Amino acid sequence: MAQQVQGVVAPGRNEPVRVETIVIPDPGPGEAVVRIQACGVCHTDLHYKQGGINDDFPFLLGHEAAGVVESVGAGVTEVAPGDFVILNWRAVCGACRACLRGRPQYCFDTHNARQKMTLADGTELSPALGIGAFAEKTLVAAGQCTKVDPSVAPEVAGLLGCGVMAGIGAAINTGNVGRGDTVAVIGCGGVGDAAVVGSRLAGAARIIAVDIDDRKLETARSMGATHTVNSRSTDPVEAVRELTGGFGADVVIEAVGHPETYKQAFYARDLAGTVVLVGVPTPEMRLDLPLLDVFGRGGALKSSWYGDCLPSRDFPMLVDLHRQGRIDLGAFVTETIGLGDVEKAFARMHEGDVLRSVVVL
Repeated sequence: MAQQVQGVVAPGRNEPVRVETIVIPDPGPGEAVVRIQACGVCHTDLHYKQGGINDDFPFLLGHEAAGVVESVGAGVTEVAPGDFVILNWRAVCGACRACLRGRPQYCFDTHNARQKMTLADGTELSPALGIGAFAEKTLVAAGQCTKVDPSVAPEVAGLLGCGVMAGIGAAINTGNVGRGDTVAVIGCGGVGDAAVVGSRLAGAARIIAVDIDDRKLETARSMGATHTVNSRSTDPVEAVRELTGGFGADVVIEAVGHPETYKQAFYARDLAGTVVLVGVPTPEMRLDLPLLDVFGRGGALKSSWYGDCLPSRDFPMLVDLHRQGRIDLGAFVTETIGLGDVEKAFARMHEGDVLRSVVVL
């Protein structure tokens, strides 16, 4: 029987979000209903609200979430009612050419729930990243549920569903940061700081945090950065080179998603070094680089989509590392808020003084 719950909806482009009554259908084959316990306020949700993703309004926002499986549909074997799960937006198919090659993290046919959640009047909702977790409950594909140790706090676990995983994965999975490497991270918001954490976890010898905000740089240092560069007052390319014996960093992670900062990343790397783009650009952005420089510097230019993660492998591992005290996921939680505070949380993003506001239900 369908349920009615409260959820945060973006009704139209740049309109204030509002809490609405949401209708959640019973799970069909391959689907699950999850009772949400916590959901981080991610910049991607703001992109949805602004119409920067697509125009499929109204959106049910929220995707960086953890909760408890309430019910499952026919054929579901991955999870069962009562399981504590982190939601992911890359439910792999197991049958595409990437999955069959043993690289499911690059699955070309990821999927979401087939049924639609609606407003009380029947208007169909578009769930953000196929999840829609600024709600008391949500409907997802069962493959979007990753079971983890229930002893971890939901407001901490949920962050692995997007931003923290993206940053850690950009360092460990995409950038292949290794012991003794030098790493520069450009852009020290939540994803950039997670890249700092991932680099430290991988054994990087030197981690250089680059940003235009001294507050963010101080936070990055607390996360494990060994050096900081304020690129508002200092040329970041020259600064990174000076800190690396004149060579540049082995891996540069660009966590802004802007052509200017990408160029900084490109020229701040060592010969045969790696650039990882994890910041999300907007559709109109273009990049102009001399092709001879691309050829002559060698190395690799990579994009990191969701940190190239495989949720079934990476989420439990990172939860265990948090429980062991080897990474502090709780350091990313700046504040906990209610469903009615999401619009204020979007405003705080622009002020630059939060890593994550987390909705707790």
